[in-house]
Amino acid sequence: MTIRVILVDDHSVFREGLCSLLRIEGDIEVVGQAADGEEAIGLVQALRPDVVIMDVAMPGCDGIEATERILADDPGRRILALSMHADAQFMHKMFSVGAKGYLPKNCCFDELVSAIRTIHGNGEYLSPSLNSALLSDYIGLLAKERERDDRPLTERETEVLRLIADGRQTKQIADLLSISVKTVDNHRTNLMRKLDLHDVASLTRYALEIGLIESRQPL
Repeated sequence: MTIRVILVDDHSVFREGLCSLLRIEGDIEVVGQAADGEEAIGLVQALRPDVVIMDVAMPGCDGIEATERILADDPGRRILALSMHADAQFMHKMFSVGAKGYLPKNCCFDELVSAIRTIHGNGEYLSPSLNSALLSDYIGLLAKERERDDRPLTERETEVLRLIADGRQTKQIADLLSISVKTVDNHRTNLMRKLDLHDVASLTRYALEIGLIESRQPL
């Protein structure tokens, strides 16, 4: 069975080179090429390919938006991201909108062919070379957690946190602690920075987790 493929990339030389290489494979046929996401959406609707090889970063309608729109119209279409971006943020975005594979553009041709065949066969593919990027992001998150834990709250910040989590408004906290509203705002800003929590609900959950307040109702 021949796998019908559309190539989507804003660099025509890259598309033509890839198209020439894929012609060597007896079971893969390039049936169309697109220079941007908008053109890709129209081609997919017209040609109904088995696999779309989608660049991620393109001017106008990028690969993320194009993937989302293509799959909204036809959820069974198989999309393989082929991108110069090898970080977890782009991978997560593409997989979250429905892509079935992700490869860096510096991958070897044999890996690309393997990925095409894998996702055409209802599988999913993530290049092993990208595992290091995912691991690096995870290590970064752990380091961020350690940094947060290494900056303990002052007694005053802890008291302000308890009152915020207890549902008190800024003016009430200022009156209860005999400090100015501006000082309360400064303590709240410091709390959010130290804890890397940026809204009242998150601060309240944290206060519950450390036993600073008791749960009265679900958050």
